[in-house]
Amino acid sequence: MCIGIVGNSLTILVILKSPRIRNVASAFIISLGAADLLFCIAVLPFNASRFLNINWVQYPILCSMVPFFQYGNIGISLLFITMITINRYIMIVHSSLYSIVYRPIWITSMIILCIIISFGMLVPTLLGKWGKFENDPKLGSCSIISDESGRSSKFALFITGFIIPCIVIVCCYTSIFWVVRKSEQRMRRHQLSTQSDPTVTNMQSIKRKLSEWRITKMVLAIFLSFVLCYLPITITKTSDPDVQYPALLLIAYIMVYASACVNPIIYVIMNKQYRKAFESVLSVGCCEKATKRVPVLRSISKRLQPHGKNQEDRGFGTTVSHVSSIALESLDYNNRISSIA
Repeated sequence: MCIGIVGNSLTILVILKSPRIRNVASAFIISLGAADLLFCIAVLPFNASRFLNINWVQYPILCSMVPFFQYGNIGISLLFITMITINRYIMIVHSSLYSIVYRPIWITSMIILCIIISFGMLVPTLLGKWGKFENDPKLGSCSIISDESGRSSKFALFITGFIIPCIVIVCCYTSIFWVVRKSEQRMRRHQLSTQSDPTVTNMQSIKRKLSEWRITKMVLAIFLSFVLCYLPITITKTSDPDVQYPALLLIAYIMVYASACVNPIIYVIMNKQYRKAFESVLSVGCCEKATKRVPVLRSISKRLQPHGKNQEDRGFGTTVSHVSSIALESLDYNNRISSIA
C-alpha cells in the first residue's frame, strides 16, 4: 500500500511536470496510475485490516463499497491497458488514422467511457439485482455472492472485464509484431538493393523506431505483469472454491495487491525517458528551476499537430510529428511504418 501510494503519486506528478514525456499514451498512463492509487487508498487498508483481525465486514456500507471499488478498479486497469495497446496498434499499423482518432476530445471520451463501463457493470450487483456484495464466510471478507435467486455477476464480469480485453490485447500485439517483422524485412531488402550508407535522416528514423519499440515493449510488460498478478487468484478461486488451501489463497491475494505498485517500477526500468523524468523531479536542483507548466491535454494537442514548432518535444514519445517527418523521406509506405515501429 505504501509503495503503491508513493509510486503512483510520483508517476502522475512526473508526467504532469515533464512535458517531454507527454503524449497520447501518457494520458492513459496517468489514468492507470490514478486507478492504482485509488486501489491503494480505498481497498488495501481494509484488506490489510483482515490480517490484523479488525472486523469491518459487519458494516453493510463498507461491505458493499470496498468490493465495489476493488472489482471496478480491476476492470478500469485492464481497460486502460487495452486503450494503450490499441494506441500502439494504430500508431504502428494504421498510422494514417492516428491524428484523426487521437484528438483531445476523443482521448477524454475514451477515458470516461472506460470508467463508466467498469463501474457501470457493477451497479446491478451494488443494488442487489444481479448478485450482491456481502460477507463471504469462506473468504472471510466481502465479495460478490449469489443473491436470493441464485444469480451472480462474477462469471459475466470475468468474461467482459478480463477475457475480452485480454483477447483484444493479444490480437493487437500479434498484428504489431507481424507488421514490424514484415516491415523490417522490406527495409533490409531496400538497403541491400540501394547499397548505400545510412544517411543522417535514416539514423534519426532508426532512433524514432527504437523509441517507439521501447514504449511498445513497456506496455507489453505492463499487460504481462497484470496477468501474472491476477492469474493466481483466478486459478485459486476456480480450482479451490472451498478454500482447502488457505496459504495458496493468501499468496494469490498478495499478488493482487502487488499489481497496484508494479507499474511505476516498470516505467523506471524499461523506459529511459521516464527514468530521466523521475530523476529530474526527484532532484532538488531540477525542482528549483522555473519551468513553464503546460496542461496535459493542451500539450498532447500540440503534439498531434503534423509540424509542431517545438523541436525538443518532437524527439520524445509517440507523436504524429514523427509520422510527418518520416513521410518526407524517400522510403515507400511500408518502410515508413517500419521507421515508426
